[in-house]
Amino acid sequence: NCRRMPTNDPLRNPFQYNDPLNNNDSSDEPVQPGHCTDSDSDVDSGSELGAAAHMLKRSADSSSTSSNPGPSLSSDDEIPEADEVIEVEEEDEEEEEEEEEDVGREPSNPTALSKVLDGVLTEEMLEEIEKTVESERTEKEMLEEIEKTVESERTEKEKERESEVERSEVEKLCVECEDQVAAQHCHQCQERFCGACFHAQHRKGNRSKHTFTALTLNISLDSAPPTDSESNDTAEFDATREAEEEATNFTERAKYIPLRLSLDERKMLRLLEAALYVSEYTDRVDTRKLKNRGQLLHEQILNVCAILSGLVLSRDFRLGEKLVRSRDFKPYASFFQMVFELGRRHKIMNPEKMRSEYGRLMYLLQDSVSGEVQELLEFTCKRSIQTVHAFLAEKGALDLLDDPHLLYATRAVVPYGKNGPKSRADIRYEVELKERAVKHLSKKYSKSSRVTPEEILHCIYSIADNESFLASDRDCVDKMIAYLHKYFSAEEHEDEFSLSISSGTGGARLSHSHKRQFLYVLQSLTLWRDIANDMFKLWYLADEDLLSENKYRVVDTGQGLNRVQNSPRVAKAMQRLLANTQRRADGDWVGSSVIHLGDSNVPNALMFIDKYAQVARILNPIVTTLERLEALHSSDDKIGEYFDEQFGGVEKLRKTILSDFFRYAFDGSGADNFFDAGSCIDGRLTSAWNWCSQL
Repeated sequence: NCRRMPTNDPLRNPFQYNDPLNNNDSSDEPVQPGHCTDSDSDVDSGSELGAAAHMLKRSADSSSTSSNPGPSLSSDDEIPEADEVIEVEEEDEEEEEEEEEDVGREPSNPTALSKVLDGVLTEEMLEEIEKTVESERTEKEMLEEIEKTVESERTEKEKERESEVERSEVEKLCVECEDQVAAQHCHQCQERFCGACFHAQHRKGNRSKHTFTALTLNISLDSAPPTDSESNDTAEFDATREAEEEATNFTERAKYIPLRLSLDERKMLRLLEAALYVSEYTDRVDTRKLKNRGQLLHEQILNVCAILSGLVLSRDFRLGEKLVRSRDFKPYASFFQMVFELGRRHKIMNPEKMRSEYGRLMYLLQDSVSGEVQELLEFTCKRSIQTVHAFLAEKGALDLLDDPHLLYATRAVVPYGKNGPKSRADIRYEVELKERAVKHLSKKYSKSSRVTPEEILHCIYSIADNESFLASDRDCVDKMIAYLHKYFSAEEHEDEFSLSISSGTGGARLSHSHKRQFLYVLQSLTLWRDIANDMFKLWYLADEDLLSENKYRVVDTGQGLNRVQNSPRVAKAMQRLLANTQRRADGDWVGSSVIHLGDSNVPNALMFIDKYAQVARILNPIVTTLERLEALHSSDDKIGEYFDEQFGGVEKLRKTILSDFFRYAFDGSGADNFFDAGSCIDGRLTSAWNWCSQL
């Protein structure tokens, strides 16, 4: 056991010590076992116990002669003679095999060796120590068994509780949409409805006379509202907490997140953009000159074939020449479907891109999927958009979406947080954490499925693109909601910064008190936030509505000729978002709940979704201005003096900007006539547009 002693203390390792008698050697190197330097000793230098006893004897002798003595024994201890040590060594040879089995174990007591040599540690004490260690080990095992039993019981109870919650939730759902919690029970229909579906089904006719009973919802403790002791920051983000929790459900979100374009696909996208840029399809088709159906169909076929031929000719000149001569497009059906799907997928991931080209693309595909054109082409140009969920399902790697590391691998790294700007160390830590999570996921799931590490990375980066979009388009709405709570209150206000508006004053078409206007602005911003959170889903549904079998009609809506088409998928999704916002609203819902879609105000799903894609373009400049006022004040003395003299400081200037925006960007103005203006869902955004145009 002497070889296995720690080497810091001479008593714990007798082979490492400074010989006080050797004044000529100042080296601190340890004396190795079997190489004792005392040639006059009768003790076997190769014996471990003999060497230990010899060391202790030398240390004791040197204590009286050396000014810096080594470790010594007490006066009551007897130093064993060499013959006694040899006898002890012979007796220990029988136990040598048992000692070899304990090679890996170090003594628990640092002074165990010295006590054995001194005869202090007896066999009874060793047995007592062994019993103590055994009892501690037994108690530890018992505790582990108890923890496992408690954990298993807790898991079973949680499963039972989850199953009960699922059964109760199914019973509470609305019978119409089967998505929202039922809030009203109709006595005549004998069915349960959510608020939005009840009003939609009982809007007119005999059903408008039906009576109902409001249902009492049992809210769990987990969803209880915050107490007064919670911070203001928590209260400011209560309205968005539910949507943030839904955002972590990657399995559902991935169904509407398109795959990022590869390098080869981006080359084809440039070809498509160039073809659509020079195209005059809508100018030729959507015109008053085509008075009958035959002329319209002929013009559609002629222009569709021209674009298809140009795409093939630009891709491969020989194939294009052959196509122009034969006019047989069917062999190239997969190529056309692939090219058009790339453009649709790119637009969903980048709503600010292809503003004019995307309209031509969708109207072209709208006509190509019609029965007459499709019959002449003998194929359809439409193909389902390739999403992350569909790709992983095909490869058998859907488990990736349930992995908790995916949250860190796709999280957008932004330079600011809820409490202000982040430090450089925090940003670097988030980047490293994200990179490690990406490597872990790509390595893990490429081994257990039919997907390569590059394809896993492609899916992760596609979801990360969605997170980056939310950081740019959704977070600005969150900041405006936070500013509203910070500088204004529904219950009290300063006369100088009152949010009240009056119809006919300052262009306003609504009349609201300060409290009512505060709630109106808060509810509008919350709805915009929910729409931005589900923007990819709404784009996906808008694509399905535009390319559905629903017929459109070209109508002069007062803003030129537009294609008016019903959009049931987008309308249903908007009804759900509106119902969720109304359920979480503080107080009663202020304003109208009408959603214009498929009429003269909002002709089709493309106009609707493109309109709400501009929310970030309206709010981001305002938020940026408010955030940089302090830096601008401190960077220039003249500007700082102007802020102080004209507005009374940075805080009052910020409050002045916000009060002007919250009053006149939500006043119901902006429409061509009084009847189209007001507090409807899309009218709120029209007012914000009008405010921006007057800056």
